[in-house]
Amino acid sequence: MSAIFDHHRHASELFASVPNTAAGDPSNFWSEELKKAPFPTNSFWLNYVLKDGSQPEYIHPYLVQSKPGAFTICYPARIVSPAFIIQAFTQDITISHGRGNVPHVISHYDDLSVALEVPGKRLKVPLVRGSPYVTLVFKGGISSSNYEPVTISTIHAILELTSSPDNTKHRLVLNNRQTWCIYSSSAMEIVKDGVSAVRSKRPFSGALRLALVPRPESEGVLDTFSGRYPVRGHATFDRPFSMGFEWKSRGRGELLMLCLPMHKEIMASPSLSTCRVSNLVYSSIDGSLEGVVGDKWSLEPRSVSSAWYSDCGISDSFARDQIKHALDRDVHELSQISTNSSYFYGKAAARAARMALIAEEVGHYGVIPKLRSFLDEAVTPWLDGSFARNGIVFDAKWGGLVSREGARDPGADFGNGVYNDHHYHWGYFVYAGAVLAKIDNAWARKYRDHLYTLVGDYMTFRKEGSSFPRLRCFDLWLMHSWAGGLTEFADGRNQESTSEAVNAYYSAALLGMAFGDVGLINHGLTLAALEIHAAKSLWFVPSSSDSSIYEEEFARDNRVIGVLWANKRDTGLWFAPAESRECRVGIQVLPLTPITEKLFDDKGFVREVVQWTWPRVELANVADGWKGFAYALEAVSGDSKAALKNTLALKGHDDGNSLSNMLWWISTRPPC
Repeated sequence: MSAIFDHHRHASELFASVPNTAAGDPSNFWSEELKKAPFPTNSFWLNYVLKDGSQPEYIHPYLVQSKPGAFTICYPARIVSPAFIIQAFTQDITISHGRGNVPHVISHYDDLSVALEVPGKRLKVPLVRGSPYVTLVFKGGISSSNYEPVTISTIHAILELTSSPDNTKHRLVLNNRQTWCIYSSSAMEIVKDGVSAVRSKRPFSGALRLALVPRPESEGVLDTFSGRYPVRGHATFDRPFSMGFEWKSRGRGELLMLCLPMHKEIMASPSLSTCRVSNLVYSSIDGSLEGVVGDKWSLEPRSVSSAWYSDCGISDSFARDQIKHALDRDVHELSQISTNSSYFYGKAAARAARMALIAEEVGHYGVIPKLRSFLDEAVTPWLDGSFARNGIVFDAKWGGLVSREGARDPGADFGNGVYNDHHYHWGYFVYAGAVLAKIDNAWARKYRDHLYTLVGDYMTFRKEGSSFPRLRCFDLWLMHSWAGGLTEFADGRNQESTSEAVNAYYSAALLGMAFGDVGLINHGLTLAALEIHAAKSLWFVPSSSDSSIYEEEFARDNRVIGVLWANKRDTGLWFAPAESRECRVGIQVLPLTPITEKLFDDKGFVREVVQWTWPRVELANVADGWKGFAYALEAVSGDSKAALKNTLALKGHDDGNSLSNMLWWISTRPPC
């Protein structure tokens, strides 16, 4: 795949630099080599650098906590209710590596891993997602004159300790029915130290690996592959709709990793028929993890097309006239955007951009000049710095574009200054800018670099020499984005609206279309395809009989997730309770664009969602804006006539939607 666009100009040349007091300074958990911008702000391991760095992170299949002097590993129990699913942290295994209170630092990070190091202790912990083992590398051992034993303890009781003759494998049986294996790259004699601990008798140098044995037949598999451990992982993008995983590893033998159901569904290589290890299965919040042998994977999601307009078009002349009349009204009612919020302002600008594309699709060109002027007056001040009430500025400390208000106040613009929701906010601006660039060549030439830099904030592929971190929001292992930024959460990162994440990458592809940039088109659509795949796997909850990830108790009462966390599934929203099903559906639909039909292309599932939502839609006190998205899905489920009737009865629409957009959507539903 052709290289992603290069930033020929630094962000500070295009956007004013301001101090970001909302985000504060990077902590001392960064090693000196890494303590320079741009910093990752939405990565899966971010708890390790926030506050005191002690909140656990979910490194599939374990929760791993780091505190001064100790690392704790938990194979989490799953707590399920109709309202939520959560993995509970328990101190199953704690490795104490000394008496000092030396905190960890992040010494390395990449697409698939993060390395924690203990300065002065010569101890490094490469945490690689999808490894059935947690590995600790003791470099050089501990001098016998200053010997501190390696102690392995648990909050449970140790019922049994057995060791191999060469002392390179030790087996712990706990009273909570867990069995753990401890593997060492060289002999390490350990003895019991009370009821709940064991310790080494001599200094140890080398790799120490710990793994839970999920079932009796798994122990032999863990024995076989215990000699090789991953230390780093990288994702590659060589062609459209293809992503590769490559792991760097050390030791002997072949590399054993774990894959999720959504990995298996799109895995082109290695062949699961020959490389899958069926005797090794771990549970996880994202589905069962199964063993796969190999240090390279190739994943190929279902492709999505890049299009300004609908796939089907509008052949019915009455429908076209109806849309034209709606456009006349919607365009006539456009007024200066009054909000200062970067999120709601972007939505309003993208709403007008939708009208321009709908006007082109139905041949109603007379309204486009007014829409062009509106978009110019709306978007340009944010790009050139002349918008007095807010604006886009460059944060040199962390390496990102933030709103001016967000840089001053961590609560402003939904936490934009602490890097919450960047792909949402800037995705809407990119959509509006892409459409304006399409219809105004002169404006496009003038603001191309600004728009590319805005995309770069959340979708930079090359880290070296960039103003921004690599793929700020996108989690390459889980194949979806995280909206949560520089805030510590007990359940890790989170994301509410996956549809707005899809919109961000789709908008980047449209920008590529506006400028004939094949690389940007391909990268944007590839990320959109991956996000769609993950949304269908994790955010969508089919009926309990069809769900392979969620238990019946949860699946029976839910069709979509509210907020998806790294370690939790929540039915509530940031802005509404779980019973507001119309909001839960709407936030996974908006904004309504051509890419939405790729997200909701399973008519059977959409019909389930509509039926599940309908009791709320029929309530008089439910806002029309949210009802509109339910009616949009009603059209997908096969009842376009009813959807049209319901839509025409609405008295208002979401602030990113319009009557013309709703009519366009209903009129373009398959079959074509």
